[in-house]
Amino acid sequence: MRQPVTPLLRPRDADALRAELRRIASVTGLPVTFGGEVFDRTLLLTEFVGARTNGLHGLAVRPHSGLGGATVMAARPMSVSDYRRDVTITHDYDGPVLGEGILSVLAVPVVVDGQARAVLYGAQRSPSPIADRTAEFIVSSARRLSVELRIRDEVDRRLRMREAALATSGGGIAGAEQVREVHAELRRLAADSPDGARLRDLADRLAQALGGDAPAPETPLSTRELDVLAQVAMGCTNAEAAQRLSLRPETVKSYLRSAAAKLGTRSRHESVSRARLLRLIP
Repeated sequence: MRQPVTPLLRPRDADALRAELRRIASVTGLPVTFGGEVFDRTLLLTEFVGARTNGLHGLAVRPHSGLGGATVMAARPMSVSDYRRDVTITHDYDGPVLGEGILSVLAVPVVVDGQARAVLYGAQRSPSPIADRTAEFIVSSARRLSVELRIRDEVDRRLRMREAALATSGGGIAGAEQVREVHAELRRLAADSPDGARLRDLADRLAQALGGDAPAPETPLSTRELDVLAQVAMGCTNAEAAQRLSLRPETVKSYLRSAAAKLGTRSRHESVSRARLLRLIP
């Protein structure tokens, strides 16, 4: 089985999965929510909210086996309203499932590039179908997590490209430009992410890590001011920065003026230099 690999700057995907399960439980009131990541088409159950036993903890659900294995292979939501009597799934895991008292189950895959990367479960201890609104919320949670994982994958890809460029160039100007591109793209992606704060945190950590071991001072700049400066640092014009950030050019100018006032600078390039000295951007 492929084991999970966590790049240095990538938050644990299991943490994002756990956060979604907690949100589902809080909003829907389901007595049990659980799930796990998929490795080589095998689902590993690791995250639980409301479980009474440990029977399902660490269970490896094989492809096509049980509701979860069928969901992984179909890459679409599947459910049973009375697990004990359902004839559409295999019953390889009756012991831990029934030991938990689970009867009604909805399994929703988190699909990235056509493949299930995780599965979210909502379950009840009574043989009644999961309500439509509850099911819709779990599906929306899976979509939100899918977007998050897709963005993280892209971040990893760009960091690998940067590392390869640094390895072949030995650093220098080409390497610095790669770093700035990754940083600016992280901030741009953050604006489109349902959980943009995490991506902005990655961008900040990247800038700080490249500036030395001393802690960076608290930034006087707003999120959008930093977004604009990151684009300018890559050589973008105001119009190009506006297009990449889905802003009006006049708005970009306004952010640059306010950033300059806070930094005590007189030009966009001086603002970029000052922000680099403060390790707010690479």
